[in-house]
Order: sequence, then structure tokens, then C-alpha cells
Amino acid sequence: MAGALQYLESQRDAQPELADWYNALADLYQRKLWHQLTVKLEQFVALAVVQAGDVLIQLYHNFIMEFETKINLLKLAHFAGVISRQYSEKEAAISYLEGIIEKLHATKELRIEEPILYVKMQIAAFYLEKGSQKECKKLLEEGKSMLDSMTDVDPTVHANYYWISSQYHKSRQEFAEFYKSALLYLAYTSVESLSAPFRLDLAFDLSLSALLGDNIYNFGELLAHPIINILIGTKVEWLYHILQAFNSGNLIHYRELCQIHNAELSAQPALLQNERKLLEKINILCLMEIIFSRPSEDRTIPLSIIAEQTKLSIEDVEYLLMKALSVHLIEGIIDQVEGTVYVSWVQPRVLGIPQIKSLHDRLDGWVQKVRTTLSTVEAETPDLLGS
Repeated sequence: MAGALQYLESQRDAQPELADWYNALADLYQRKLWHQLTVKLEQFVALAVVQAGDVLIQLYHNFIMEFETKINLLKLAHFAGVISRQYSEKEAAISYLEGIIEKLHATKELRIEEPILYVKMQIAAFYLEKGSQKECKKLLEEGKSMLDSMTDVDPTVHANYYWISSQYHKSRQEFAEFYKSALLYLAYTSVESLSAPFRLDLAFDLSLSALLGDNIYNFGELLAHPIINILIGTKVEWLYHILQAFNSGNLIHYRELCQIHNAELSAQPALLQNERKLLEKINILCLMEIIFSRPSEDRTIPLSIIAEQTKLSIEDVEYLLMKALSVHLIEGIIDQVEGTVYVSWVQPRVLGIPQIKSLHDRLDGWVQKVRTTLSTVEAETPDLLGS
């Protein structure tokens, strides 16, 4: 205990502006108030002034080590993640984190899997930064197995796993996998807790991955999430409007946006390389919107109507329908003789406000039809009874 207190005293003298912090840490440590000390440490390590140099590394070796197994072990894992970022060499950071895992194993506490998984994902992040995708993937696979075997997992553990998973897929340009992992990360993370630059970068990456990801045809979930509103009022607001055009299957608006924002689109190689893929996707979404807008009793659609709205030939419309059938967006039968398609089922979607309004109007129409039918039956009932 004496060594830890001497260290805090020396730091207090060396950094007078942090004297109150070091005094508070020393007081809580002497009184063995481990929970309160943990809370104070969380606040301390978040200070910008201690993020530089090796302040936190020294704090760990000279102070935290004295009581590390007496505090909440998941909090220890959180501290270890922050401290590891101060190592100038990634190998040294990995070695430090592996040492933390050994100490966690040695405690033989219950629910030790949570902090171990958290630290493992920090190691995976360093491997990814080193370019060792194979090692990162191995740890992610181990992490998935651990997550699946646990119950009542702390949100920070989930968030940490899905964030590293998203970055792994991003490095491999696996757009659909990144999109799924990033959305799951946000499911366990408060947007307000993220810095403004981080939120903007994440919103941008999510938007691109939604557009470019294979078999991603439902944009409603992303558009309903507060993260996407970060794009509004920025230099990349055009991406928000393109997402809206895709979600509503508005091909005309999409083409207008492409012309207006040609320079911005040209600056994104991934969008340029996948221009045909994007056009196919919005054509499919246009098809989905055509089907959605029709009454349930009128699901036999002439191919000519689809061709007119998508500006495609009949042959290309047939290909579009086969694509939609193959990825299970719709179920139905194409009648080439009659030149129609009968749609029996459409994949459920997260609806936007305009789509909900359309559904509301159709329900009103249905209610009116039911009332008319009821009035007709009631009017004819006496005649039927009389006969």
C-alpha cells in the first residue's frame, strides 16, 4: 500500500493541476472503497490530459496493480483496453493484454468469460491494425463461440465484439457483413456516447455498406436509426438523400441525385466500381414499391407497367423478377404468355413515414368496403327472411 500511495503523492507533486484527482484516488484506496475507487478511476482515465505519453501505463504498474483483482473484473478489462492504447508498439500492447487475461484466469471468479472476451477483442483489434487478419479472424471466431455460450452479457462486451467484427469486415470490403455487425454494435451502444467525428464516419460507412452490400434491400432500419441523421447538414448529406431514394425505390430521384452530385460520387471509388450493381438494386427496390403500392387483391401485374416505371425492356424486367425471386424478396409466378407476374408474397420491410401513410390510406379504403358490404347485407336481410 505504501508504494502505491508514494506514487500518487509523486504524481500529485509533478502535476499540480491533477492534485485533487490524485488525493481522491489515495483517499478511496486507503479506505478500501473499491467500487467508489473504480468509478473515480473511470473518470480519471477519460481525461484528455492523461491520454498522452505513458501516464496510464505508469498508473497501472504503480497503482492499479495493487488492487486489480479486488475491483469489478469487467471494469479492469475496460481499464486494460484504454491503457493498452498508450503502448507505442503493438506487440507490447498485445503482451500486456495477454498478461491481463492470465491474471483474470488466476482469479477463478465466476463469470470470468466476460472480461476475458473483452480483452481478447482488444487483442484482435491490435492484430487487425498490424495487418494480421488471420489472427484477428481466429479471435473473432473464438469470441462468437464464447458469446453464444453466455447469458445476460454486459452490453459493453457485445458492443466491443461487434465493433471489432465490423472493422474486420470493413478491412476486407465485405459490405453486407460490415453493415450487420455495425448495426449490432449500435444496438448495444448509445449514439450520444460517441464523439461527433466518430458518429459521422460510422454513418458514412454504414450508408455505403447498405448501398453496396449483397442482399441488403431493406433500408428502413438504418433510416430509422438516429445515427443516420448525423449526415444531414454535412458535406456528405447527398448520401442521406440517395438512401432515401433507394428506400422508396424512386429511380427518377436517384438519377437526378447522381447528376447533381456527380463530383461527390466520382470521389467514391467503391460507388463507381459498383455502378451497375447499384442500378440493379434500385430497380429491384422500385419493383418492390410497385408491388407494395397495389391492393392485395390486385397482385397480377403486367410486365409492361414494371418496364414503364423502371425504364427497362421486358426481357430485363423478367431478369429483374427472377433476381427478386432468387433472393427471396418475393414469391410468385411469371406468365410469359400473358406478359404478367402474379406476386403471392413480399418480404416484410421496415416502413418509412410515406409508406406507412400509404398503408393507412389503403386500410381506410378496406374499412369503407367492409362497411358498404355490411350495409348491403343488412338491407337485403329482411327480403331474405321474407322469402
